[in-house]
Amino acid sequence: MNLVQFSEITKKYGDRLILNNVNLEVFKGEILSIVGPNGSGKTTLLKIMSGIDGSYSGKVCWGGVEITEDREDFIRAKSTMVFQKTIVFNTSVYKNVAYSLRQKGHYGSELDRKVREALRTVGLQGFENRSAKKLSGGEQQRLSLARALALEPELLLLDEPTANLDLKNVSVIEDVITNFNHYHGATTIIASHNIFQVERLSNRVAVMMDGILMKPGLVEDILRSSNPAYSASFARFENVFRGEAESAGQGLVKVKLGNLQIEAVTGKTGEVTVFIRPEEIIVSNVFFASSVRNSFKGRITETSDLGSTVKLKVDVGVEFTAIVTKRSFVEMGLNIGAEVHLSFKASAVQIL
Repeated sequence: MNLVQFSEITKKYGDRLILNNVNLEVFKGEILSIVGPNGSGKTTLLKIMSGIDGSYSGKVCWGGVEITEDREDFIRAKSTMVFQKTIVFNTSVYKNVAYSLRQKGHYGSELDRKVREALRTVGLQGFENRSAKKLSGGEQQRLSLARALALEPELLLLDEPTANLDLKNVSVIEDVITNFNHYHGATTIIASHNIFQVERLSNRVAVMMDGILMKPGLVEDILRSSNPAYSASFARFENVFRGEAESAGQGLVKVKLGNLQIEAVTGKTGEVTVFIRPEEIIVSNVFFASSVRNSFKGRITETSDLGSTVKLKVDVGVEFTAIVTKRSFVEMGLNIGAEVHLSFKASAVQIL
C-alpha cells in the first residue's frame, strides 16, 4: 500500500538546484534507504517528506491525499525526523523525552510509561536523571532516537543515524530501527552514505546523486547492476571498491583491487564489493609493526577541514579516504603531498 508519493519534486536554494524532478513511492511498513554522498539532496528530501520544508514545486501525497500548504500540520503530526547533528536540551535525559510528548498532549502516567519504554528501547534505562549534555555522542544520538520513538510516528525519517559513531552504538541503533519497524509497523526512511548498513536494514534502496533520484530496487540488484549510471554513482562513495576475492585460508580472503591487494574476513570469493569506513583507517607518518592485516604507503592528495576532524584522500595505488582529528593532523605535520602509512584490520573490510 502506498503511504507517501513524490511527483516531480524540484527544490532550489537560490540558483542552486537541490532536487531535480524527484519521483518516489514509499510503501507502508517498509524500510527504504536513500543512499548517496554528502550534498546529494538526501536531507532536503527527508525535510520535505516530514513537512519541515514546504518550499518546493511538484506534488506530495500521503495516503493518496495531496499535502498542500494548509495540510502540512497533518504530515508533521504523523512523521518524525531524527537529524544527523544531534541536539539535546540542557536538562535530564527523562525531561528530554518528556518534552516532545508534552508537546503532543501526553501527561501523567501515560507520559511516564512512554518515556521509560522509549529509553528502554534504545538501551538508556537507568539514565533518566543524567544530564543529556554529559552523554557521549552515541548516547545522545540514541536519546534523540528515543524522543522520536516515544511519539510512535507512522513515518520515521532518519538522517545519517549512525554517522561518526562507534561500533557499539551503531549496533544498538541498527537493532532499534529493525525492531521498531518489525513490532510497530512504522514506515522508516533512512538517508545514508553507508551502502552496507543500508543492505543490512532496508527492504529497498534508492540512489541519489546531484539531486537526481534513481529508481529504487533491492540493494544486491543495484550493487551488481551493469547500469553505467549506478557504477558512476558508487565510484563517488568513500572507500567502496569492486574487486576479485580468492581464499587465503583461516576465514580470510585476498581481494585484488587493480594492483593493490587487501585482506578481509569473509567466506565469499569471486567478484565482490568492499567497503571500509574512513574512521576504521589508521593514519601514521611512520610504519609500525602490528597485527593489522592491511598496511599501505601513499601520499595525501586532498584534505577537507570538517571542524574537529580532517578528511584525507590518500593515493596508495587506489584512493582511500580516512578521517583524523584536527590535533593529529597538526601534530603529524600532514598536508597535501605528505607521505603517510594507512592501516586497517581485515575485520574492518565489509564485503557484499
